[in-house]
Amino acid sequence: MTLGVALSIEQRAWLSRLRPFAPILGAIVALVLGGVLLRLSGVNPVAAYAVMLKGAFGGMRQLTDMLLKMTPLLIIALGLTMAFRAKVWNIGAEGQYYIGALVGSLPALGFSNLPGWLLIPLMLLAGMMGGALWSGIAGLLHIKRGVNLIISTLMLNYIGILLIQYAVRVPLREKDGFLPESAAFSQNAQIPTLLSSTRLHWGVLLAVVLVGIIYVLLWRTPLGFQLRAVGSRLSVARCSGINTSRSILIALMTSGALAGLAGVIEVSCTYARLKAEISDSYGFTSILVALLGQLNPLGVLFSALLFSALMVGAQSLNVVLQIPVSLAQILQALLVLCVLTGITIAQKQD
Repeated sequence: MTLGVALSIEQRAWLSRLRPFAPILGAIVALVLGGVLLRLSGVNPVAAYAVMLKGAFGGMRQLTDMLLKMTPLLIIALGLTMAFRAKVWNIGAEGQYYIGALVGSLPALGFSNLPGWLLIPLMLLAGMMGGALWSGIAGLLHIKRGVNLIISTLMLNYIGILLIQYAVRVPLREKDGFLPESAAFSQNAQIPTLLSSTRLHWGVLLAVVLVGIIYVLLWRTPLGFQLRAVGSRLSVARCSGINTSRSILIALMTSGALAGLAGVIEVSCTYARLKAEISDSYGFTSILVALLGQLNPLGVLFSALLFSALMVGAQSLNVVLQIPVSLAQILQALLVLCVLTGITIAQKQD
């Protein structure tokens, strides 16, 4: 019995030392499992991983592509971090992203003669309002009628996507155009680049600044305390005098607002017009980004960088080695699963 207790203590001490490295160990396991899948597909795993690394970090163009992919993922995931911290399960970021892009495009199409310093903030504000109101529908249904948030936010995704597909085919379709898209935005409605020699735009910088803003909001303000209290124990928060319904609605609408912001930034910078397809599943992928980042804004930043590198690297795999993009998506899923498993096992040792 004494030996068993001693061994248990030694094991706990050993696991305690390994706890900070749990995510890294999980990533290593994911790479090994991914290598097995690549080998079974007839591909040299070392060569495949080398192509992915070069595709994501091989030069300025690759780094630029990675940062541009990171921007919508990071902005949406930061909003989801706020919602998930309050145990508000917003699965509707994809639809909120689309609605934000739709509403944010209206000023660009209707007031194209306005100066950029006025038109672009107006677009961003409109996009945030669109995303917030779209998520607010699910919030009100939950508060007033007890509708499950996961189901309502998920279903609103499809409505939002179909709305934008209708808009670019009928009311907002370019005059005499043949494709389902709006007229091109004027130069005043396009968020400018940081430097003339690169495609990096001010939206990238805004996404990074939002990391600090969300951190301060969650851990340095009364609102952040209320959201975390609601997420920790709803009944205790209610007994403490916190208006839990309001907190849930705020968390959900803030999350939707940031998803809408990501949508209008993407439309303004990447497409310069409203299209039927404007997302690389950013809303759904951002859920994994937020979870992998442990719902910590700084962790979410690194998680978004990792996912954007995987997305850009996956495109290189497809072009250079003709590996299906679906296999690269499996590698992403393996990475998330193994890292989260390692973190969970380490936390259970506390």
